[in-house]
Amino acid sequence: MNSSCLFTISAPSGAGKTSLVKALLDKKSDVTVCVSHATRDKRPGEIDAKDYHFVAIETFEKMVEADDFLEHAKVFDNYYGTSQKVVEALLQQGKHVILEIDWQGALQVKQKLPDTVAIFILPPSRETLRQRLTDRATDDESIIERRMADADKEMSHYSDAEYLIINDDFDQALYDLECVIHSQSMTLERQKQKNRQLIDSIP
Repeated sequence: MNSSCLFTISAPSGAGKTSLVKALLDKKSDVTVCVSHATRDKRPGEIDAKDYHFVAIETFEKMVEADDFLEHAKVFDNYYGTSQKVVEALLQQGKHVILEIDWQGALQVKQKLPDTVAIFILPPSRETLRQRLTDRATDDESIIERRMADADKEMSHYSDAEYLIINDDFDQALYDLECVIHSQSMTLERQKQKNRQLIDSIP
């Protein structure tokens, strides 16, 4: 064990998870996000190994057979997964690693790596969530209804996490997220690893 930590962050669509993680990365150089593998086509402007590791379905299936993924899932006709080797390599660099995944993926990761810290982000209310989805102006009412139904399923699993952050005020939610990350750096075991020379010198 080194001083780094693996975090999963889950949230319903519209709760602000991606914006919070991006703001966190801008503030903290010791935190990174693990890039997932995906079998879907690359969209305009996307960069391989930055947005996703884009791979063929056959390659993905071979990785599944080899048990290379911490978690994986099929979404519509595409596969997505988190490579265990990539996560372990980032952790060995001393980085705190964040996985932005749904509650099912978070549980899969926890089963393989029990020391993973799960964070869940909620909106202050369902009404606020609906308003945020509406304000995006990218979906019609039927899509919003489907997203709300999906959000209800996702939010019902908030209790699977160790930490719960309510994204009402963005700056406060970002501060709360920073505090969670920092608190894991200060655990006894991680401090012992980070300050081994001092600890070993204590009679």
